[in-house]
Amino acid sequence: MMKSLMTIVALALLAVPTARGEGSSKKKTVKPAVDSLTICLQAGDSCMQTYNTFEALKYFQQAYALAKARSQQQAVEQLELPLDWLEKLPHEKQDEIIERLKSSAEKSAIVDCIVQMKLADCYYKRANYRQCSELLKTIPEDSLSHEAFRQLANSYQKQGDTDSYIYWTEQLVNHYPMDGEMVAGLTLAYAQNNQPQKGIICGMIYSEKDSTNILVNRALADAWFMNRDFSAAAKLYERLLQQGDSTFNTLYSAGMCYSQIEDLERAYHYLQLAFLISGMQHYGCAYRLGVVCVDTKRYPEGLGYLDVAKQLMQPDTTIMKAITLSQGEAYYLTGRYAQAVEAWKEHLRYNPTSIATYYNIANATYYYLPDGQQAKTYFERFLELARKEQSPNAQLTEMIEKAEELLRTTNFSRSAAKKKK
Repeated sequence: MMKSLMTIVALALLAVPTARGEGSSKKKTVKPAVDSLTICLQAGDSCMQTYNTFEALKYFQQAYALAKARSQQQAVEQLELPLDWLEKLPHEKQDEIIERLKSSAEKSAIVDCIVQMKLADCYYKRANYRQCSELLKTIPEDSLSHEAFRQLANSYQKQGDTDSYIYWTEQLVNHYPMDGEMVAGLTLAYAQNNQPQKGIICGMIYSEKDSTNILVNRALADAWFMNRDFSAAAKLYERLLQQGDSTFNTLYSAGMCYSQIEDLERAYHYLQLAFLISGMQHYGCAYRLGVVCVDTKRYPEGLGYLDVAKQLMQPDTTIMKAITLSQGEAYYLTGRYAQAVEAWKEHLRYNPTSIATYYNIANATYYYLPDGQQAKTYFERFLELARKEQSPNAQLTEMIEKAEELLRTTNFSRSAAKKKK
């Protein structure tokens, strides 16, 4: 027994590192090996420095797994078991309860915050905002870095979760009240979430200390606008313009404010500048400018802007061709023939030379709708275009032959009357 004890003591002493200055001067102090977790973190950091988030993600995921396993092991080791109570239970019950306690300890184990934030940062920079927010929301607020806090809030915004964005940005602003970018985001989020008055309060608190932040002034002006206090909004838009913020939104919003408070000359001035900045492509601005011109008796100019607005508001022809054609097919295949015909007629407005569409309308009205005369008209229009094709394919040739036969042999007025019966 004594021999075994001495052996254990000897091994323990061997494990103790030699103090500086002790031992032979020829012997080198052995440095402890760098553990796997540190290696993974260093490798991930190195990849992030070269913007290689693909490789960095692998290392940080490994680091997270190692850190999680370590924290779970520590949680189990620190687990205080109710031994006095357990001894009274059967051995099988004891094992079951111990396993449950271990499992609970493992689940509640907190992974090192630094590791979580590094992995979350990598997720954020790869636009995986859900994973980023899932990691960061488990970290105590006092342990979040400023950048991690911002990433947490912005991840929810990028996921379209306005309520969570507002909540976490509120927490961030409580910790960092002079983060102008986040204050501006919170101010605008309140306004867009039908709480413009809360947005105004948020922006005003910041502006009491700093009235020159363009982002905050923009958001505050928009909040006043959405609160329909156009005079207050106009003053802020003027301040922004004095600061050099002559963006389209600032000019357009200023013009809208002045038109609401009937300062039409200023409205005309700012709307005109906004329309020019838009490349004369913003139909809403053209329309508002046209109305202001008419109200200020600039009739020819106003009519010109209204014509431009009308042209800009026309839908894209190519897109409308595709939409109306697909609508017609879908209605037809589901037995809604009248709606199919209306969709195909609208398609012809954007694509008046579509030979097949004339045939489809004629076919639907002849076989499924009590409108023989309309069927005849569209068969005739179909043939008029189809016969101009120099090299018709087999399908078109068959369609031509069928239309010609129906026109030659059918009394369309009588067929329509039979369908009504």
